[in-house]
Amino acid sequence: MLTPPVTPKKPVERTHHGDVYVDDYEWLREKEDPAVIAHLHEENAYTNARTEHLAVLREQIFDEIKTRTRETDMSVPVREGDWWYYTRTIEGKQYGIHCRAPIASADDWVPPVLDEAAQQNGLPGEQILLDDNVEAEGHDFYALGSFDVSADGTRLLWAVDTEGDERYTLRVRSLAGDGATFPDEIAGTAGGALFDQTGAYVFYTTVDDSWRPDTVWRHRVGDGPGVDDIQVFHEPDERFWIGVGLTRSRRFLVIEAGSSITSEASLLRSDDPTGQFRVVWPRKDGVEYDVEHAVVGGHDRLLIVHNDDAVNFELVSVSADDPQGPKRVLLPHDPAVRLEGVDAFRDFVSVEYRREGMTRVAVARLPHDGEPKDDTPHELHFDEELFTVGVGGNPEWTQPFLRLGYGSFVTPSTVYDYDVATGELALRKQQPVLGGFDPSLFEQRREWAVAEDGARVPISLVYRRDLVTPGEPAPLVLYGYGSYEASMDPSFGIPRLSLLDRGVVFAIAHVRGGGELGRLWYENGKELHKKNTFTDFVAAARHLVDRGWTETSRMAAQGGSAGGLLMGAVANLAPRDFAGILAEVPFVDPLTSILDPSLPLTVIEWDEWGDPLHDPEVYDYMKSYSPYENVHRTTYPRILAITSLNDTRVLYVEPAKWVAKLREVGADPLLKIEMAAGHGGVSGRYAAWRERAFALAWLLDVVGAHPSGE
Repeated sequence: MLTPPVTPKKPVERTHHGDVYVDDYEWLREKEDPAVIAHLHEENAYTNARTEHLAVLREQIFDEIKTRTRETDMSVPVREGDWWYYTRTIEGKQYGIHCRAPIASADDWVPPVLDEAAQQNGLPGEQILLDDNVEAEGHDFYALGSFDVSADGTRLLWAVDTEGDERYTLRVRSLAGDGATFPDEIAGTAGGALFDQTGAYVFYTTVDDSWRPDTVWRHRVGDGPGVDDIQVFHEPDERFWIGVGLTRSRRFLVIEAGSSITSEASLLRSDDPTGQFRVVWPRKDGVEYDVEHAVVGGHDRLLIVHNDDAVNFELVSVSADDPQGPKRVLLPHDPAVRLEGVDAFRDFVSVEYRREGMTRVAVARLPHDGEPKDDTPHELHFDEELFTVGVGGNPEWTQPFLRLGYGSFVTPSTVYDYDVATGELALRKQQPVLGGFDPSLFEQRREWAVAEDGARVPISLVYRRDLVTPGEPAPLVLYGYGSYEASMDPSFGIPRLSLLDRGVVFAIAHVRGGGELGRLWYENGKELHKKNTFTDFVAAARHLVDRGWTETSRMAAQGGSAGGLLMGAVANLAPRDFAGILAEVPFVDPLTSILDPSLPLTVIEWDEWGDPLHDPEVYDYMKSYSPYENVHRTTYPRILAITSLNDTRVLYVEPAKWVAKLREVGADPLLKIEMAAGHGGVSGRYAAWRERAFALAWLLDVVGAHPSGE
């Protein structure tokens, strides 16, 4: 009989607000201790042995993912300047290849047709800008954190991480002549570096000891490794992250500083890259805003989406020369509509929002001199009951189309161009699903559970109509997140087909703490209302049982990161409601982490969870739900925790301690830790597919839906 690893107890006392907590497993935090690494290897060996019976199923699922995916493929080209930019993948290679090809004429806005020749060989005149496969050679992990081409198309900057810790080394290369690499090599940058409008300067950010992006730098291309770079902006407040960008019009550089509840933007004319940034609106606690540049009637305007006395946000317009002056309200606050963003172009404006839990996009034309005024946004309509739509891939100020991404549980990811002049949607590409995928076999629908306090919690479901009959219990996986106002919208996933084809129902519980039903849905699932997230999830699970969708013995719960906290809390709160719980990079020791300001991201998180270090009420509340500290003797379901050694967001130590604590009370959890990965898991698509196959095989085993749906 297999015996789990023994985790030695080395008691450490933690004292706050008069409360003494003895932590027996805090020693696992010492990542450089050989004993810790040895213990993690033991956990992996034990998990591998315990799941050996799933090896064939894992291989089947991996093959299913692989055979359904067009391995040699390319993205829909995006026009920027005089080039079409796109990414290609090649069968057998882990990573993408970033390319461009010249446009045929200045008036050519319709992307080239993605025929077989293009997918295999790229577009005529193709120039390979960066081959991630070459960059990744010799590394167990690879991630691209910055990628930008100068406005004139002659220079490339890119930055890579080969550890998984989200610190990137930035480089610059000429795209003209012999393609020489400049002597500029800057280590330790955060993601999101970019050129200024001239291409002579690079703006980038660095992080503090807590992995918080806190400083913006200006680097002159050709100056070497950055020792003489100019500090442009520094954010001393540990609650705020910063980033730097360029407006679509390329008229302004923008520095954004933001906490979970407060933001501040500063602008600099891009024709003066060495000048001083100017604050748009001074930060005001609890007020968030985003800035977009537009030209209206020949005047520079700033379109600002904000929540000052507008909980669901409103859209206003102000003068770019006097942003703190008079405001014109363009879209007033609506308690039924959560306004999420605005994008401005030369001839039109698009608005993204959510209503009734669903994403929406509307477009308004900007009138030119002599034209009739038509600035009312017109919503784009789609036929499916559940769907996700959003704006993306629109770098050009003068483009006549709006590029959209669309999808649902049953519709593969789809790229449309919306012709603003005609109101027509042009299909550019739909994600290919090989092997005879038939969307008519699948059904998606929405249910509503009732929480303990009467709140109605939406649940989105998808299943195969020929394998599942509503009202007859089926195996089911219930996914949840519920933090940071992040919305878990219905989307398509090839790996999920391996569940659905075996008769499994997949469901998402849109619990409070997420943003599906507006800002108040989020506010009522954070800080001292956090337990609503957990009870909403349990209510959703019980609703699905009551409605005959599944049974507790055939239902698994799944969540990652902050959703992993949800998994840990649910395991303590309702252990008998689930057959198994999959917790990926789980935030299961939140109180220990949030109490330590020296840990990555801790102070930033106080706006989300509260500040237990200084507030005894928050301390008591967090301690009452912290998964690690509330492990108790009960009958826990099967639990699998998956984490990564180099994760800087949720440290590996949290699930490692949690698993040890669970075993202490008689539970039987498994821990799988990636020894060369970060918060997003392993890098490379084939490696990622194998990791997904591991998790899916475990879920199928838990809900009793393998080896096949026959």
